[in-house]
Amino acid sequence: MKESTMLTISSLLTMLFASLHVTDDISRGLDPARLSSLTLVLILVVWLYAALVLAGRRSGYVILLLGSLLGTVIPVLHFQGRRINEIAASSGGFFFIWTLFSVGVTALFSLILAARGLWSLLRE
Repeated sequence: MKESTMLTISSLLTMLFASLHVTDDISRGLDPARLSSLTLVLILVVWLYAALVLAGRRSGYVILLLGSLLGTVIPVLHFQGRRINEIAASSGGFFFIWTLFSVGVTALFSLILAARGLWSLLRE
């Protein structure tokens, strides 16, 4: 499979898992549900545009690199939190932890592929 196709798929999966996770955060009261929460929609639209429309272009790789970097930070921040064990043991804790791992894996994979794609464009 081509790396550009893998990057698109892994970026789409990261977006899906991140949106599920943020939704879970809001439903648990970890993040307040307010108008500013819609910032995620804007971020995901730009990320989606980069993955589908700007695929293979320098600007697409840069946006995917930044989005993937943002995705890798999500699990790091949560696992440093004071209440992570309490949340993990609560109802729905399995889903919460699973989405953290899923976001981390797919985001890191996307980060690597975006960096490789950008590097190959810069070398040409």
